[in-house]
Amino acid sequence: MDDVSTAAGAPRRGTRDRRGRGMRGPGVLPARPGTPALRTARQRFDQLVLDVVAPLDEKWQRHLGLVEYAVEDAPMLPDDWGDETVPLSSLVRGKGTDPTRLVVFRRPIEHRATTHDELRAMVHLVVVEQLAELLNLTPADIDERYAD
Repeated sequence: MDDVSTAAGAPRRGTRDRRGRGMRGPGVLPARPGTPALRTARQRFDQLVLDVVAPLDEKWQRHLGLVEYAVEDAPMLPDDWGDETVPLSSLVRGKGTDPTRLVVFRRPIEHRATTHDELRAMVHLVVVEQLAELLNLTPADIDERYAD
């Protein structure tokens, strides 16, 4: 295409962005066609929880037994919930052959954290406190970094 003059007299190149709407198409191409190139907030949070849980579970697996870890967006609160706070996690002890279930609630934690480091620290804090409750230990016994 040839250069075209604008109303101010400056030459304008004929590009796909001729109306100032920005770039067309994806900014990042996926590594494997047909898959998203960037992970969603939910996927990033799931990975963060896995990164926090894996070393703790490996260290305490012998004492914990079978524990299922899960992430849910938000807790289901009853209509008559009287407390001003929203739970950040839930721990349901297993009975018989049912495993213990530790659920981390994504949205309440994300709402309280402003940076990625704060988010990671808060997830770590929540998981350590729940594991300490499960094992009847102090959180500092579960992870020495808890005191920090």
